Order: sequence, then structure tokens, then C-alpha cells
Amino acid sequence: MTTSIPFPPSSTALVDPKDFDFFKVVQDNTDRATKLFRIEPFVKTILSQPKNELIVNFPVRMDNGDIRLFKGYRVQHNNVLGPFKGGMRFHPQLALDDVKALAALMTWKCALVRLPFGGAKGGIKFDPHDVSRSELQRITRRFTHSLADNIGPETDIPAPDVGTNAQVMAWMMDTYSNMVASAQKQSVRGVVTGKPAASGGTLGRTKGPGQGAVFCALEWAREHGLDLDGTQLIIQGFGAVGSHTAAILARLGVATIAVGDHTGYLHNPEGFNAHKLQDWVQTHGNIAGYPGGKAITREEFFATKADLFAPCALENQVGELEAKALQVKLVIEGANGALTPPADQILHERGIDVLPDILANAGGVIVSYFEWVQNKRSEIWEEEDVDARLEVAIKRAYREVSDQARQKKCDMRLAAIGIAMQRIDAVYKERDIFP
Repeated sequence: MTTSIPFPPSSTALVDPKDFDFFKVVQDNTDRATKLFRIEPFVKTILSQPKNELIVNFPVRMDNGDIRLFKGYRVQHNNVLGPFKGGMRFHPQLALDDVKALAALMTWKCALVRLPFGGAKGGIKFDPHDVSRSELQRITRRFTHSLADNIGPETDIPAPDVGTNAQVMAWMMDTYSNMVASAQKQSVRGVVTGKPAASGGTLGRTKGPGQGAVFCALEWAREHGLDLDGTQLIIQGFGAVGSHTAAILARLGVATIAVGDHTGYLHNPEGFNAHKLQDWVQTHGNIAGYPGGKAITREEFFATKADLFAPCALENQVGELEAKALQVKLVIEGANGALTPPADQILHERGIDVLPDILANAGGVIVSYFEWVQNKRSEIWEEEDVDARLEVAIKRAYREVSDQARQKKCDMRLAAIGIAMQRIDAVYKERDIFP
């Protein structure tokens, strides 16, 4: 492996957070799409800020008897297409502007893949790894209670995100169901999605984001005449999205040769066993100590030659230096906002295609919609049925984005946002606004 450009000698995060205003990035992309796709100015004005920004401060009794105050957020960006929809993130660096940016991305994502949902996002500013399981349950339930008047199966539907999982969703659902009348307890299971299957979740939800990313990659490969069998992947972030992306691609003959997370980076030129690495992360929480690879630096990771790169960690991970170092054909943006605008521009100039976040990781919200529908209908679908419906929805979206990118002579990110905005624009022009 060779590094194609010089890196700072001791850098761990090469993008300075001070130089990255996530919400401004989303607003700037919206402005560009508004001009290119000729969106009505009044629609741009409405979409420039969230409809609601909720902040709650709530007390929780910890295991040692101390009372600790937590800050929680729920940003509801837009609901003209349907109930607000978006994940709940538990993270120590969670900030309101980041939640606003993520909520806006959910609005575009749902509109792009033709779901009857609007966009939302929320969470709590704390590290879920620093509390016990019983403390985590009390924090989750108290937060849900604080939001109860603002969420619901026809109002706002949370889902898992960074730092949360199916168990957290089960606690949220149970808390909410115990706040409604007895006759409604079963009918409100759709207040959250991403639940365990036994508690009303859907089969295929956990791997939904990764499965959707793979379907997009398959469409791109078909379009470019590339057989994925025998290709190589590097992947950043090996949580719910990254691990399933790697495992599904492995079954198609794609070898993951480098992987990284917040604990470091590993390289194996022969390819990792994605399933064994997935099991390791589920047990240990990260890739640290995994015996199947050699430790490398972050700089070496980004300079690793491969066919595919999937950033599936947090936002703001791929900046100018990383974009210049990458030696791949395709970037599959599995995380929201993983690429900074300068990185996007550099990759475009270098001829490296990018499958943008609102397309590449839309599989999660598509399968969440399937779960919501099953809850409303009291149905249980087979996993094969879920996968087949997901494939139809996300491949259709890919083709629409690809076609628009060619017609408008723009990158796929701008095309995806433009398509989403056109659909919202059409509804506002038909319905107008309340006086």
C-alpha cells in the first residue's frame, strides 16, 4: 500500500469539525437543487428550517441513587407527505444543528424513495456505553415519556440510529403503549420501527440499510458493465450498516480487504471473513483486537487500492485529503453526511462515482415503512417478501437518480435531492399552504 498524498503525522480525524457545519452543508445542497430543478421559492423557504424543534431535559435516577439530568432532542423537519419519520441517536457529541441536518436528509430520503413519510431525527446527548443496561432502560423510557405528546404511529415514528438498537425501540414502544388507553395498546405498536420481530418488528429490518446499499451497488455495477464477483471493498464503520453491507457483498464474491472504526484500522489482503468479523463486533463492540488482520494507520486505510469504498461510520469522515487518497471506482455512502462538500467535488473531478447517502442508505427507512404497514394491517411478511419489495423500491430510485444526473449533467447527490424536492414541490403547489 502506498500513500498518494502527504497526511498530517499524527492525525486521527483528518476533517476538522470546526470547518464542517453539517446543517449548512444540507442547506447549501438544497439551494443548489432548488436552482437546478426550478423549485418554487416559497417551497424552498418552507423547507429551509424544520417545522418543529423539541428540546427536553429530564431527570433519571442512576444505579448509585444519584439523579442525573439528560438533554434530549426531536427535530421534525417536514410532514407534508406523511408522518414524521427518523432515527433516535444516543451519542455524547449530539447537537441540535446536527439533528436538524439529519432530519432534513430524512425528508429527502423518504420523498426520493416514494414513502408516505416526512423527515425527523432525534436523540439524547450521552454515551450509552457509559451506563448500565438498567440505566439505559430508564433513560430511554423517561425520554419517551417526555416526548409522548409529540410522537405516535400517525404523527412521528422513531427508529434506531447510532447508539440505539431493537431493544431500545422495544422499550420506547412499551412505554408509549402504557400511556394510551387499554383498547389502543395493540394498535400503537407502529409508534416505532426497528423493533425485535417478537415485539412487532419485521424480518429483514436489521440488514435493511446494508441490503439497500448492496442493491444500489448492483445497479451501478450493471450500468457500468462490472461483475462484482472478484472485486475488493474497504469499509469504514462496522456497525449495523457496515457489517451487513460487507456480509451481503461477501456472498456476491466481494472481498473486504480493509476495515476501520473508532478504535483503529485493519488490513487483510486475502479478505476478511465478514461474518466472523461481524460476530466479533457484536461480542466486543468494535474491531479492536480482531486477530484476522494487520493494524494499519488511518492514512494507509484511505490509500488502500480497492474497487469499492463504503463509509458507514458517522458524518464528516471523508474530507479533501481522504478523497485525494482514495483509489476506488465507487463510493457507497452508507452513513449520513460521510463526505464533506470538498470531498464530493474532488471525487467528481477524479471520476469516482458516489452513491449519495439519501439513496445508498435508504434501505433502512424503506424496510421501516414495511414494518409500519405490517403493524397497521396486523400482518407478518416473510423475509424474502421484504427483500423483494426493498429491491424494487431502491432500484427504481437508483434508476431515477441516474437518469436525472445524466439529463441535468450533475452528480447523483444533487439529482437525488432534486427529485425529492420536486415531489414535495408538487404537493405544496397542489395543496398550497394554510393561510
